[in-house]
Amino acid sequence: MQKNFFMIEIGNTIVSFEVLEQCFCCDLNTCHGDCCIEGDSGAPLEEEELDELKKIVPVIWDDISDECRKVIESQGVAYRDEDGDLVTSIVNNRECVFSYTDKDGTRKCAIEKAYREKKISFYKPISCHLYPIRLTEYKDFTAVNYHKWQVCHCAEVLGNKLKLPVYKFLKEPLVRKFGVEWYNELEQAAKDFQETYKNIE
Repeated sequence: MQKNFFMIEIGNTIVSFEVLEQCFCCDLNTCHGDCCIEGDSGAPLEEEELDELKKIVPVIWDDISDECRKVIESQGVAYRDEDGDLVTSIVNNRECVFSYTDKDGTRKCAIEKAYREKKISFYKPISCHLYPIRLTEYKDFTAVNYHKWQVCHCAEVLGNKLKLPVYKFLKEPLVRKFGVEWYNELEQAAKDFQETYKNIE
């Protein structure tokens, strides 16, 4: 059996094996939030999230940089990238307009900061909350895949040290997106597969 081609079907989703097998745990002490400033496009957005982002701009305005404010004023909170996907606006083709730098020099999300301070009820875009899981919408199903990125290598190292698979690390956003019942099915499928694979080995 080749594990790389193993997939699980839950409802209208297809989950790749890597979501179950790959270990991951964000290590901000090492990466300093580089995921907020690296890449050639903004964070993917769901259409209904656009209005949420527009509403919270006044709340996070003082936390973001002058450069981020200028981009929001001229372009708005989001744009369509080369693939036609709706994504958050970025500064200099890199930095998310909703990022800020804390006193330790770590890049963080101003939306999440406002949420934790109980100023807003929107946590942050689901694509950010779910990362390193990426969702791809097809006509009949949603693909749930692990996205490998060199920026997050330290998170893989820490995840392996903690023996923390990505689906457990991302339990909260997975439940947020798909619901408790879906997550319970995923968790049971992971247990069943691990037991089956051990017997095959």
